[in-house]
Amino acid sequence: MYEDCVQPFCAQTTDTAPLFVAEAYDNVEKKIKEISLESYRGKWVILFFYASDFTFV
Repeated sequence: MYEDCVQPFCAQTTDTAPLFVAEAYDNVEKKIKEISLESYRGKWVILFFYASDFTFV
């Protein structure tokens, strides 16, 4: 199923997400702040983005 993937990287459900630091909107504090995936280690996390649009989701 994934053998024909020609992308530089094809994530699978068993893969560990690479660590990163990024800016994200904090809806509680109502501001953009820096987040680190490392701070969520051991927790369930859902990551999504919409690369073609710069509006908040």
